[in-house]
Amino acid sequence: MPKIKTIFVCQDCGYESLKWMGKCPNCSEWNTMVEETKISNKKNDIKRVSVISSNNEPRNINKIKSGEYERYNTGINELNRVLGGGIVRGSLTLISGAPGIGKSTLLLQTANNIAKKYGKVLYVSGEESEEQIKMRGDRLGVLSDNLYVISETDLSKIESHIENSNSIFVVIDSIQTLFKDTVSSAPGSVSQVRECANDIMRIGKTRNISFFIVAHITKQGELAGPRVLEHMVDTVLSFEGERTEEFRILRTVKNRFGTTSEIGVFEMRQKGLLEILNPSQVFLEDTNFQKEGSIVIGVMEGTRPILIEIQALASRTKAVMPRRTAVGVDNSRLNLILAVLEKKLKIPFYNCDVYVNVVGGLEIEGTFGDLGLALSLVSSVKSLETKLKNLLVIGEIGLTGEVRPVSFCDRIVSEGKKMGFKNMLIPIRNKGKIKDNDINIIGVSSLKEALNKVF
Repeated sequence: MPKIKTIFVCQDCGYESLKWMGKCPNCSEWNTMVEETKISNKKNDIKRVSVISSNNEPRNINKIKSGEYERYNTGINELNRVLGGGIVRGSLTLISGAPGIGKSTLLLQTANNIAKKYGKVLYVSGEESEEQIKMRGDRLGVLSDNLYVISETDLSKIESHIENSNSIFVVIDSIQTLFKDTVSSAPGSVSQVRECANDIMRIGKTRNISFFIVAHITKQGELAGPRVLEHMVDTVLSFEGERTEEFRILRTVKNRFGTTSEIGVFEMRQKGLLEILNPSQVFLEDTNFQKEGSIVIGVMEGTRPILIEIQALASRTKAVMPRRTAVGVDNSRLNLILAVLEKKLKIPFYNCDVYVNVVGGLEIEGTFGDLGLALSLVSSVKSLETKLKNLLVIGEIGLTGEVRPVSFCDRIVSEGKKMGFKNMLIPIRNKGKIKDNDINIIGVSSLKEALNKVF
């Protein structure tokens, strides 16, 4: 006879307690403890010990066949880039994003491409009916004979459908809608998500089936559900962008089979997501960059150099606490650059509201754009335009005001040359490694020297 007991589970972090608490002691969130019924069965607990294989034995690592080269080509180069070369067979990939961003569209296109080339693919939806998916398929031109669609939320039935259809690739949209009848809590709760993810992992690893799982996000933009969900899967992708804008950016948060620094750029069209092979051209649609407060910088996103425009606006204010607003730039990095400008160059910003924006919605990571950010701030506060046309700026700024070298500077310079830039402002320690007589390479060692060269 199974033993039934009541526990309280935090819906944000999965913390369990025997009594209700207003504030979760683990994640410090309020009113997230929900009562759930837990059935303890010793026989079931014993069965759960072996999740991946029931009769596994240690094997010599040299005799194990590597799955590195066993990947599915998704037919979408940007998605392949983010995944590290394609979908590894038997892997679990989690993708999250805001509602309406295009997750289902991307996965339906991917499922169709894999079905055309490799075999049967099952698309499971707990949020849409088969007719609704067919409507999207007609619009996208997704009509492969090996693509099967079903609307189901019961995980036991989904498992039987996977076995009967002999599918090699399965899409789950979304895991918050699935449930197991052995778990008493509602679909989307921590217990249901954890148990369903555990079963999906067992199915994928034992039968060598690749899974793409859609997950919801919270109001803060974080992945909804227990944190253990991110630990269980092999890859975690984040689909970013504004629904009112055309461009979408796919980022890797976790990847056991590749790098986490790559991004994929897409454009939302009537017939689905169109991959952007040259993001620099997209982010630099306006060719007139000789404006007050505008500088073009070069950054590296994984193995790809990207040129983007950074804009700054500094306006006088009488407020006691001036505003510091940054879109696409880390706020702490902005404050650091402002402190260096005030201390080393005696340029006051204490009485100015400062606004910084990266055109195109790209989030800048790393220190590639420090020098360009500083120059755009000085250009705005002093109402100056750059005297150099077609200028590209690359460099990191130290706390003493020096311009420090950056990695992959030669690749960014090559991208700038391809995009038509004639003047390159780079750290002087990077200049010696670049030999190109067709462009004007300007090496600087300090922030003050850079200002004298540009303005």
